[in-house]
Amino acid sequence: MLDVGGVGYLVHATPTAVRKGDSADEITVETYLHVREDALQLYGFADRSERELFVQLLAVSGIGPKVALAIVSGSPVGELRRAIVRGDSARFQAIPGIGKKTAERIVLELKEKLATTPISPVAAAEVDDHVVARNALVELGYSLTDAERALAETDADAAPEERVRQALRRAA
Repeated sequence: MLDVGGVGYLVHATPTAVRKGDSADEITVETYLHVREDALQLYGFADRSERELFVQLLAVSGIGPKVALAIVSGSPVGELRRAIVRGDSARFQAIPGIGKKTAERIVLELKEKLATTPISPVAAAEVDDHVVARNALVELGYSLTDAERALAETDADAAPEERVRQALRRAA
């Protein structure tokens, strides 16, 4: 609930925005009002980059606000943008509710728009390492979703081989 001058508004928010609200009495939240014929829905974001990616996702055919919120909620915005620019549609297939065609559509429709976003060499290496570790787990029999979940519980700064070891140890 968002309290504005004594009036409460229900806000569908990203986990980052919720955590931001847990740590302070008063916060600033980036919002997006989605207007439908039968409802006004308010979405909340921790920062402008989350909101901007959410709006860009809404422009993709077949992506509504609930799916866009799920995408933005699943990973850091920088990581999602890098996945789009690199054409990593598998990253989006790991998100519940997104199939292969929708993931490919996201990458196809947003790739050119985001291609101008600079990717630092360090950040690019991190994404490549993540993809290497994820693909290794998939080769070992994990689904994309399970591989992403397993890697989320590992040390993101570790080498891909070590991340795979950590994921396998946790599964055992």
